[in-house]
Formats: sequence, structure tokens, C-alpha cells
Amino acid sequence: MGLLWTFVEVFAVLILIALFGLVSAIVSQAYRRRQNHTHIEAPAIFEDPSSLKQVPCPSITDPAEKYISLIIPAFNEEHRLPGALVETVNYLQQRAAKDKSFSYEVLIVDDGSADGTKRVAFDYVKKYTVDNVRVVLLGRNHGKGEAIRKGMLHARGELLLMLDADGATKVNDLEKLESQIHAVAKKDYHHGDSAASDSRFRISDIPIAAFGSRAHLEVKALATRKWYRNFLMKGFHLVVLLTAGPGIRDTQCGFKMFTRAAARKLFTNMRLKRWCFDVELLYLCKRFSIPVIEISVNWSEIPGSKMNPLSIPNMLWELALMSMGYRTGMWKISK
Repeated sequence: MGLLWTFVEVFAVLILIALFGLVSAIVSQAYRRRQNHTHIEAPAIFEDPSSLKQVPCPSITDPAEKYISLIIPAFNEEHRLPGALVETVNYLQQRAAKDKSFSYEVLIVDDGSADGTKRVAFDYVKKYTVDNVRVVLLGRNHGKGEAIRKGMLHARGELLLMLDADGATKVNDLEKLESQIHAVAKKDYHHGDSAASDSRFRISDIPIAAFGSRAHLEVKALATRKWYRNFLMKGFHLVVLLTAGPGIRDTQCGFKMFTRAAARKLFTNMRLKRWCFDVELLYLCKRFSIPVIEISVNWSEIPGSKMNPLSIPNMLWELALMSMGYRTGMWKISK
């Protein structure tokens, strides 16, 4: 009996040591990332592949020059990117042909790809000009969150849409998010039907976010996924609920739109670079009291997903860092 108690005591001590080590690691990493949002790296430069001239790089703090910017993060996407770009640019050109006031840009952010992603991206710059399609090169792989943040910080649109390079969500679904943002702006800021004709009203000046959602597909997904994947996802959603609070059922859909004012607040403060930047965006929206709309979008599974068995543990790790950083005050929020 005494031997059993000794074993239990040793086991309990080991558990306490492990917990202490885990908490220490979280505190240490959260402290190291407290300045992750300051963007001290060299400013990005756009290069026109036709003339080889450098194009001045805009900032999110500058006034908008386009109606909408589409930011596409790309890491080793030479095979999936062309299809998504063709669909995206065709849609934008058709809309611009119908509405002369409609202007756009597509920003492809190459997150340190080792394949031909850079070549594919620059082919489209040559085809559509650097004014409409631009490429940001991060040099080395930083993570999807950092790629999106870099694109947002150098975009020119009144509205800024992030979307995945695989084309899983149809680009014309952006109209759903766009219309809801305009509706909320008119309702919440009391511009009514006269807002569109009021020269002082600019949608870029009103902070609003719209999150595309696949929550309406959840029942079908639960029926087709393996039980352990459902268990892991349910557990992850619970942790997200505890970390960022209620309100959004699907935080991880890669189809999100922000007004310029919202993007300026959110992406100059965002610290997570890889897995859970979406959750941090939701958390920051709540801290800034930015209205968030969740809108169902069409979505389809595209082969080549970069999700793997380590994704969930990595997500939980980043959520722990985020919770520690903000709740202890290590991660300051710039107004």
C-alpha cells in the first residue's frame, strides 16, 4: 500500500512539474510575441514585371484608392492558384464593365513558397497590369495569418476581402458580405437611403466586419466525417467559445470582409501568424466594438488541404498564447 502511495505522489509531482513547465512556456512565448504587431520589417515594394519599375507601396493608413481589394494568401499553390485567379479576375472584370464606378485590385501574398507560385502570380500581373493584380513576397514562410495581415496592410480598397487560393468559396459570394456591410452601415449610423448619395458618407470610414460561414453545412459534415474529427472540432469550438466568446459559429472560414476602418484597427494589432488568427480577429472585433456579421456562403472541399493531425494542437497552443497575452495585459491594443 505504501508503494502505491509513493507511486501516486511521484506521479502527482510529475504532473505538477509538467503543468508548471507548460504555463511557463505559454507565458514566455506570449511575452516574446508582445511586439509581433509592430511590423518592423522592411516596407514591401511592388514590382511591375513589364517595366521592372518599383511601384510605391500603399499603407492601410492612406485613403482608399479602390473600391475593393481581394487578398489571397498563397503557400505552394502553383497548381490551385490559376483556377482561383481566373474565376476571381473574370468576375471582377465583368462587374467593372457593368459599373464604371467599380474598381478593384487583387493582392497575391506569396508566403515563402518553394514551388512555382511566384511565377504563376507574376504571369497574372503581366496579363492584367500591376494596377489590378499585385504580388507581395514574404521571402520565407511566416504563416497564413501573417500573409493576410501583410496584404491587408498594403491594400487600397474601401472594402477588403480575404479569400483562400483554392477557390473553395465562389468569389461572387462576396456580394452577400458586401450588401450586409452596407446594410449595417446604413442602419447603425442612421444614413438611411440617402447614404449612397451623401458625398460625406464612405463605407471605408465605418468599422464593420463580415465573416463568411459554413455553419449551415455542419449537419452534412458531421454525417460524413470520422467520429474523432468531429470530436476534435467540437472540442476546438468549445475552446474558441471560452477564449473569444459567443456570437460566431464558424470562425475558421477563409472568406471574410472588412471595411478599411475595421482592417486598420484589427490588422495593426493582430499578433498570431498561423493557425488561430481568425479567432484573434473576432476577439479584437469585440474589444473594439466592431459589428460582426456571420453570413452563409457556398463552400466545397478542394483537394490539397494543408490541415493535418498536428493542426488542432497547434491551434490550441495559439489560443493559449492569445488568452495569456490579452488577459495579462502583455499584449497591448493600440487604438
